[in-house]
Amino acid sequence: MSTVTTTKPAPTAPGPASVAVPHGEGRIGLRGNLRHIGALVRRNALQIKQDPESMVDVVLMPIIFALLFVFVFGGAISGKGNQAEYVNYVIPGLMAMMGMNIAMGVGTGVNDDFKKGVMDRFRSMPIARSSVLIAKIVVELGRMMVAIAILLAVGFLLGLSIKGPVTGLFLAIGLSAVFGASLMWIFVLLGLTMKTPQAVQGMAMMVLMPLQFGSSIFAPPTTMPDWLQSFTDYNPLSNLADAARALINDAPVGDSVWMTLIWSLAITAVTMPLAVRKFRQKT
Repeated sequence: MSTVTTTKPAPTAPGPASVAVPHGEGRIGLRGNLRHIGALVRRNALQIKQDPESMVDVVLMPIIFALLFVFVFGGAISGKGNQAEYVNYVIPGLMAMMGMNIAMGVGTGVNDDFKKGVMDRFRSMPIARSSVLIAKIVVELGRMMVAIAILLAVGFLLGLSIKGPVTGLFLAIGLSAVFGASLMWIFVLLGLTMKTPQAVQGMAMMVLMPLQFGSSIFAPPTTMPDWLQSFTDYNPLSNLADAARALINDAPVGDSVWMTLIWSLAITAVTMPLAVRKFRQKT
């Protein structure tokens, strides 16, 4: 009678532990993207809560600009004693200016985050790369809304009046937010491209100054030379200022609203993909 011997297989050496590979951005669904953006927005908002000094510019900038332009330039532009008329002209224009000035801070903040290694930690996580930048812009839009609210409060104290339905005011605020968000993508791209926050700030000022003062924000273009009027007509800040002014004062808006939306869409369509690509490749 033969016996059958069974041999146990030799124990195999334990293999290396499986390493979870982060999913690529293309595999993250819309719900995952929104969840990542929400978490990053909460993180950025908590940072502001821990550092209230980061809101000083948002609080003081609209107060200083409103008082400065109404009482220093209002009499020269509208005539002595007609500052109240100038308030209804300049405050809607300053709404456009708020978005541009706050957008500049986005670029320097992104650049500084890279210097501190914060962005490198984000890029090592299995999250959509775009969600990091979108969350940054969402929080800055919140800061922009605070600045506009303070600007309008000062404007009402100085005599600002809503001559049409209140919906016009909310439409002007919404239009300013849309255009402000598109500008933020420009400065995010600058922040990812330039080497230092100081370089970002210097480049931003070179862009800001001609656009702000070569527009209809502070004075009617009819008082400007012909060549400057031509520049002002195509300046997107002029379109936004004219649109906000018309919506608040219940005046014909013309093409200013559509031109502002077209500018916003075009700027975002060009700069957002470039900024996300630069964010992935930046070393």
